[in-house]
Amino acid sequence: MPMQRAVPSLFSVAPVLCGVPLLAVLSLSGCGSGDTLQPTAAQPLNCAQLAGKTVPASAIGLPTTGASVTAATVMPASGSGAQATGEYCLVSGAISPVDPAAPQIKFQIAMPTRWNSKIMMFGGGGYDGTIPAPTGNVPAGPTAQSTPLGRGYAVFASDSGHQANALGSEDGSFAVNDEAINNFDGDALKKTRDAAVYLIDARYAVKAPKRAYFAGGSSGGREALAVVQRWPQDWDGSIVLYPAWAAASLDLQFGRITRALAAPGAYLDPAKRKVLLDTVLASCDALDGVADGLISNVAACNASFNPATATLNGTPLRCAGGADTGDTCLSDAQIAALNVYDTPITFGYTLGSGETQYPGFNVYGADLGIANPSALQPTVTTLALGMSQPASPMPTSAPYMSVFWDQWIRYFVTRDPNYNSLTVDPQNPGSLQARISQLTGLQDVNKTDLSAFNAKGGKILMAHGMADALVSTRSSEQYYQRLQATMGASKVANFVRFYEIPGYGHAVSTVFNASWDSLTTLENWVENGVTPPAQIVADTAGVPGRTRPLCEYPTFPRYSGSGDVNVAANFTCASQ
Repeated sequence: MPMQRAVPSLFSVAPVLCGVPLLAVLSLSGCGSGDTLQPTAAQPLNCAQLAGKTVPASAIGLPTTGASVTAATVMPASGSGAQATGEYCLVSGAISPVDPAAPQIKFQIAMPTRWNSKIMMFGGGGYDGTIPAPTGNVPAGPTAQSTPLGRGYAVFASDSGHQANALGSEDGSFAVNDEAINNFDGDALKKTRDAAVYLIDARYAVKAPKRAYFAGGSSGGREALAVVQRWPQDWDGSIVLYPAWAAASLDLQFGRITRALAAPGAYLDPAKRKVLLDTVLASCDALDGVADGLISNVAACNASFNPATATLNGTPLRCAGGADTGDTCLSDAQIAALNVYDTPITFGYTLGSGETQYPGFNVYGADLGIANPSALQPTVTTLALGMSQPASPMPTSAPYMSVFWDQWIRYFVTRDPNYNSLTVDPQNPGSLQARISQLTGLQDVNKTDLSAFNAKGGKILMAHGMADALVSTRSSEQYYQRLQATMGASKVANFVRFYEIPGYGHAVSTVFNASWDSLTTLENWVENGVTPPAQIVADTAGVPGRTRPLCEYPTFPRYSGSGDVNVAANFTCASQ
């Protein structure tokens, strides 16, 4: 077990210069020699000395009233092999708001005794409200590789500026306060980074970390894009998974889909979702060259699959006459709701962010929440269609997107906790239009000129599952296409890679649960100038151990015609 380095106190040694204690003459010059005395370098602080330490507001790049450390505890080394973590100091702290009515930003930092001189910030998820564990991994990070803390990073994260209630990441009640909204929308990222770096500098007696990385998925993926858009000078690299970058536009699409699912007879129970998924697999699985339980040629599937005419073993998916006759088929009302899910929302009014639409989802082929004994399935179901039809008041077991929409309308938009969100038409919001437009300007993180980040050598690795039922894969495609249109494809290729993962849903999947060593790839690109080589992604749940090439958009893994279908080497990245 590594021992914590003994660090002398700043005042434990008092050398004498010209007969005067050195600390008393740091600002003096002379001693008869004409030399100017230089101040001593700052001394590192041990973990106990961090307790109670304050961060002045002047050290934080956005308005606060400063920050303070509420606890600092030495944590012993633990684990073995790739799961080993050396001794570290776990620091908890809080950043105080300008508005006394606003919540604090609570954060944690894990500072390893053996530091690699690099920092990693983790993003959150949903409406945030809890602190991601700094001992954790990057999204989809493999267990066979060390976590950032295990590699020696100083790792930190925050709750984004509010503390969630029992709804957890679906709790939007903080949004009755403007400063809390601004913190969630991105300001907390800068405040947390600056406070953490101040404390890290004090702990190790350095002026700045050598490298700085960010990693997040979903809302954390939005945050991973926000930091390089707004504060490119602070970061060297960002890992961006399934990013909800157009957050408010996505909320409006959530509202459109929720209203469709709330229509009489429109909601699909788990049995109907299973029939739908089986029918899509029968129609689309082999479009990538092999029937292997993964739909990889999603573009071809989207273009060809029609639930109104599809069949499974010769039996139509559509119930006879369109009426709901049981769990072996879909009614016209259910097919209509799915078609809303599959298609974009378009806005007939001006949004503050400039967005004009949010795309539909790859719903045909996604796990919308079927019965499955896997321990991951309850999370998959929660993040998809849930277990209850949307209604007013909104059940907590309704689709995640529906609860999210309901909270957005009640707290962000109307600030009326009793408002019926199902009465709001997101395409024609009436008197709410101005407020909705304003929120999109705050929440849609859609800047596409990343020249400053590129110029300083920053790199982005972005990936999205092709079966994501909560954040549209097509939205990531659109953002990447916009980057190319703004900056030029060759310039974007200098600092961005965007990959798509067949079968992978939102954050977790029982079909293909992705494991990808993005951090090593990013480190090599940023620090050693090694352009990302061909990447491999592994499955940990559907068929544990199977691999696929991680294909750059717009390509997908196509079976080469021979060899083990569970081995990436037998697939190539193809474009139809």
